[in-house]
Amino acid sequence: MFKAYVGSSVNADAALAGKEAASAVKTEGLKAAFVYMSCAYDVPAVVKAISGELGGVPVFGNTSFTGVITPEGYIGGDKPFVGILALKDDDMTVSVVAAPKDGCSVAKGEALAKKAMEASGKTCAPCYFYMAASPAEEEKYLEGITKVIGRKPFFGGSAADNSIAGEWVLYGDGQNFADGCVAAFFWGGAKIANLFTGAYRETGDYGVITKLNGERTLAEIDGVPAAEKYASWRNLDKEAVTGGNLLVTTITSPLGVKDRLGKLIAIRHPMNGNDDGSINVGNVLSEKTVVIRMEATVDELIDSTGKTLKALIDKMPGKPLAFHLVHCGGRRAGIGDRIGEVAAQLKAAAGDVPFLCEFTFGEYGFERDGENTCGGLMLSFTGFYE
Repeated sequence: MFKAYVGSSVNADAALAGKEAASAVKTEGLKAAFVYMSCAYDVPAVVKAISGELGGVPVFGNTSFTGVITPEGYIGGDKPFVGILALKDDDMTVSVVAAPKDGCSVAKGEALAKKAMEASGKTCAPCYFYMAASPAEEEKYLEGITKVIGRKPFFGGSAADNSIAGEWVLYGDGQNFADGCVAAFFWGGAKIANLFTGAYRETGDYGVITKLNGERTLAEIDGVPAAEKYASWRNLDKEAVTGGNLLVTTITSPLGVKDRLGKLIAIRHPMNGNDDGSINVGNVLSEKTVVIRMEATVDELIDSTGKTLKALIDKMPGKPLAFHLVHCGGRRAGIGDRIGEVAAQLKAAAGDVPFLCEFTFGEYGFERDGENTCGGLMLSFTGFYE
């Protein structure tokens, strides 16, 4: 029988915070503990305390941008925080692996998948898997994992810190590191459904990517420097699309790319405007494909959370048992001090079902008949159901 438990703490002492949060979920038969916390903590100390309290239960996750949301509300802000979603299911097998970046990230993803399979004792591919990585090569780790197990549904997000200063931490399988990948493979037990969306509206502004510098630097749209093209679409001055200003400018109007079936628009968040007019983006792009300018107001970003969770519940063919919610940190920054409204929306939609929401610098999800996908400024809401 599946059961989910949520615990949290804002204790300033790292070890005590871990122990308090773990005590709230501690029970016999736990199979997995998703853990998200502040980068302001001594992260290894928190993880150690949680592991000590929960015994041999796999503890894994990453630091989250400024806070987490539980059924109790938004936790964090100017306080350090830790939140746990623990799962119990007699029919579930979970295999957790982790490794820092070392060489080719595709090969590292393959190695992680093989290790997870070996540790599980299973000869078949998992039913689904979770992944967390540093904000850099998420697609490459995913590619490597897929080479081993095929296309299986996945969910998760990229580690985040509070100021985009590279202070994020990933942890799992007894390891802690800033750059690398953590994955958890699941067999049996509860099934999952995922709803992966940016919840932005398409505008009439779009263009062909005519030049890239590498995979994540958009140089030209329709032969025009990308920052210049974007600024013309919105009638912005140069300062608004220069340097880090672009990141804030584009929270309510990012770029999107459609999948081959047109069922999913993966959001691409412009992160920095460069002197040569190119734009650094948070995920991989491809030349000779189209980018679309998307739009949403702050009110719409807030309302999308409750609407997306309700849509996920409608999508689930069985009774909801728990929710793992990944919410982009950039969206959270744009929402600002109205984050309590998001917490209220999630609580209202979830009802009595346990949930934990983290804030990431990259989101991962899937749509039926489409590829597993990484994006930014998105929601990846996953429900466990019977």
